[in-house]
Amino acid sequence: MTNKIFRSILSASIAVLLACLLLITGVLYDYFGDVQESELRDELALAAAGTQALGKDYLQQLHTGRYRLTWIGADGVVLYDTKVEAAELENHAGREEVQQALADGAGRSIRYSATLTEKTLYEAVRLADGSVLRISRSRATAAVLVTGMLRSVVVIVLLAVALSVWLARRMAGRVVEPLNTLNLEQPMENDVYEELSPLLRRMDAQQKELRLQMKSLRQKQEEFDQIAGNMREGLVLLDGKGRIVSINPAARALFHADGGCVGKDFLTLDRRQDIRLATGRAMEDGYDAFRAQQDGREYQFDLSRIESGGSVRGLVILIFDVTEQVSAERNRREFTANVSHELKTPLQSIIGSAELIESGLVKPQDMPRFIGHIHKEAARLVALIDDIIRLSQLDEGGELPREELSLRALAEEVSETLADAAGAQDVSLTVSGDAGMVNGVRRLLFELLYNLCDNAIKYNVRGGTVAVDIRDAADGTRLTVQDTGIGIPPAHQAKVFERFYRVDKSHSKQSGGTGLGLSIVKHAAQYHHAKLTLDSVPGKGTCITVMFPKQ
Repeated sequence: MTNKIFRSILSASIAVLLACLLLITGVLYDYFGDVQESELRDELALAAAGTQALGKDYLQQLHTGRYRLTWIGADGVVLYDTKVEAAELENHAGREEVQQALADGAGRSIRYSATLTEKTLYEAVRLADGSVLRISRSRATAAVLVTGMLRSVVVIVLLAVALSVWLARRMAGRVVEPLNTLNLEQPMENDVYEELSPLLRRMDAQQKELRLQMKSLRQKQEEFDQIAGNMREGLVLLDGKGRIVSINPAARALFHADGGCVGKDFLTLDRRQDIRLATGRAMEDGYDAFRAQQDGREYQFDLSRIESGGSVRGLVILIFDVTEQVSAERNRREFTANVSHELKTPLQSIIGSAELIESGLVKPQDMPRFIGHIHKEAARLVALIDDIIRLSQLDEGGELPREELSLRALAEEVSETLADAAGAQDVSLTVSGDAGMVNGVRRLLFELLYNLCDNAIKYNVRGGTVAVDIRDAADGTRLTVQDTGIGIPPAHQAKVFERFYRVDKSHSKQSGGTGLGLSIVKHAAQYHHAKLTLDSVPGKGTCITVMFPKQ
């Protein structure tokens, strides 16, 4: 190993020798360049003296091989040139050396001549008549100087370089050959220089550690991919510049993106102002959140800054579908307001009647009327509370005991229960059709039939009919309740199943309706996975169909 290092040092010494020779050559080149410039100025002085004395005749008698003389007027027009016809040359007033000579009496420049296609030295002097005489010569190259003056040295240098190259190749081959055959996967299996043993041992330890770390990273990456891939929530990871590092399938579906969006700026997926502002605020403050609508649904965006080592590494964006939550909150607020209103109205009526009785202002003959009014409003309160309890039980969504039931038998039971109410309204209530066997919750199905028939009676006309029909079909059991009542205007048909919604509030108050009957019907149908449809024509009647799916 020591000999190899010695040979390397020898090679470096030869390289330094060559560098020194090149430096010396450069110095000599500069020296002979200065000599050339001095000779050129001397030649120009002689030519200037002859030109001032004899003019163009003197220049025409000169036979210059290495030099070129150009006589230029004070206005830059070429008067004579020893190489080219003066008429073929352009105005030289703009040449650097000519401008210097006109201004200072003498001028010089070195430039690349487009005419001679080589580097040329120019010297110029102003004559007594104001004209300028310029002399130029191609500057000798370093190669010429070396060839002419240092031929012996160059030969020696070439031999030394050739010998150094040969030695360096042999040395490099011997040193590099064992290193080129190193087995980096199994460092301890290599048989190389003893000096490399500590390095190989460290490499082997690092290889084992890296394999363990890579295995652990792959496991964590697979776990992360599994978790993120199965999340219903959208997950987007951004780097410090806002580019997408990772995006799970839920987020890709939300933004209508594909896997190719990784590495792109997040704003290319969604350029909405609220997202851009929230991203900036989260980068500055550490956290931000907002809600936005996308494809008709409501989403909650939570943005959290990622920090490591005191610097910002990126952002985590979690996207939650809160449509149901928002709808539930809105329904809860509306339900609370409606319940408060519905409870307050009969209570105020009861309190008013009771106060009149208590104060003695009610005549004895009017007492039954006031007591009947209190009883009626109290019964309305009880019915309202019962309906609210039923809806609350349905909202809880708990599993209720099911059994095989006949819709025809339940309908007949409801018909008997409502017989008095139908007679009071002079409405005919009939039940027809098949047995209609379904697997369901008896109480809910009874409530469904009861409320449909009760509404059909209340909102019917004198002498009207209510027909309940049950039919077994290939795809399930169809329940139809059709009346000849007042009907529902088209503008209200989509809302009649909402809680406390009434088409005719005055008629509902007279009939004692709570506004929850059809809402109970809707929830009971949903519990049994039944499809509910309504068909109504104002003034002609209403037909409500409940299609129970085949078990």
